Amino acid sequence: MSVPLLTVIVPARNGLSTLRQCLEGLSASDLPRDRFELMLVDDASTDETSLVAAEYCDTVVRLPGKAHGPAFARNRGSEVARGDILVFVDADVVVHPDALRRIALRFANEPDLDAVFGSYDDKPAAPGLVSQYRNLLHHYVHQQGVGEAVTFWAGLGAIKRSVFREVGMFDEWHYNRPQIEDIELGRRLHRSGHRLALDGAIQGTHLKQWTFRSTFEADLRHRGVPWMWLMLQEGDPADARALNVRSREKVLTALAGLALATPVLALVVGSARPLVAAALVAAVIILSNVPFYFFLARARGPAFMLAVMPLHLGYYASNAVSVVVGWFVHMLFGEPIPPAAVSAHAQIGIDTWPPPPRRSDQSLWELPPQRRRSE
Repeated sequence: MSVPLLTVIVPARNGLSTLRQCLEGLSASDLPRDRFELMLVDDASTDETSLVAAEYCDTVVRLPGKAHGPAFARNRGSEVARGDILVFVDADVVVHPDALRRIALRFANEPDLDAVFGSYDDKPAAPGLVSQYRNLLHHYVHQQGVGEAVTFWAGLGAIKRSVFREVGMFDEWHYNRPQIEDIELGRRLHRSGHRLALDGAIQGTHLKQWTFRSTFEADLRHRGVPWMWLMLQEGDPADARALNVRSREKVLTALAGLALATPVLALVVGSARPLVAAALVAAVIILSNVPFYFFLARARGPAFMLAVMPLHLGYYASNAVSVVVGWFVHMLFGEPIPPAAVSAHAQIGIDTWPPPPRRSDQSLWELPPQRRRSE
C-alpha cells in the first residue's frame, strides 16, 4: 500500500545535548528515506544546533531574534513542509526505528484518521529516581489511554497537513514557551469533529534529565496552571479518553488538596485529628494507584516502587495547587489578551488562527483568494 509523504519537524533551541541522538534515531527509521522529509526548526539558538542539524536534515529553518517557543517553531516549519503528514518530534526524543513506518501505515490504512500520537517507552535514558519515575509515569498513562483520543501530544505525534492548517495550527500567541500547546490543539481538533488516536506501539525514548525543581516547575507553571486555565475558559471535556483529567484523577486531586489543607486546620482546631485524616487520604491515593505501582515494581523492582510513592503523592499535591492557582488566575485576569499584532490582523480580515505575525507572501500563500490582501 502506498504510504503518504511525511515531513518530520523537530523544533530545537540550544539542543546540542540531545539533538544528535534524536536525529540519528530518525535517520535510522525503517521507513524508506524517500518517504519522509527531515526538518529542524532552530528557535534562535546561540550554539551550533543548526550546524549539527545540517548533517542529517533535508531542511534547516533558522529563526532569528529572540526565542518564540516550540509552538511558533513548529508552525513555521509546517509552512515550508512538503509532506502530506506532519510528524512532530521533540529534540530530546529518540524514536524507535518503526515509529515513522507505523505512523505512515496508520494514515494509509485509515483515511478518516486526522491525527495520531504515541508515547515514551519504558526504558528512559536518564538515570535517577525522579527521571525514571517521570518518564515511566508518562509511558503508563499513555499506554492506558490507547485508542480513540480527544487530545494530542507533540513529543511524537502526527497530523494531516491540511487539517493542521484548517484548524489554525498551534496557538503560538498564548503559548510562547513549552506548555500545553499540543493539548490545546488536540481539544480544538476534537471540537472540530476530527478523529484522533493514541497508538501505544508508536514509541520513543525520552532523554530528558528531570530534577525535583524542574518537575515541580513543569507540573505547576508549564502544565498545571495553563491546563486549569484552559479548562475554565473552554469547559471540561468530560470524556473518558481525556487522559490526565479523567474523573478518577479529578477525585484524587481533590483529595490531595484536602490533605494539603489539613496542617492549617490542625493549627486552627488545636488537634492532630486532621493530620490523621491526611494520612488516610494519602493511603486512599496510594491504594487507587496500585496498578501503576505494580507496573513500576515489574519494570524497576519493589524498592523503586516504594521510593516512588512519595513522589507520586507530590504529583497529586502539585495538581491540587495548580487547580487553585489556575482558578485564581482565571478569576483575576480572565481570557488572556492577544498581542497587538493579533488584533491588528483580525481588523483587516485575516481570520486564520493564529494570524501570521506579519503580512507576507510566505505567511499568506495558502489562504483562500478572498482572504488574501495585497500589499
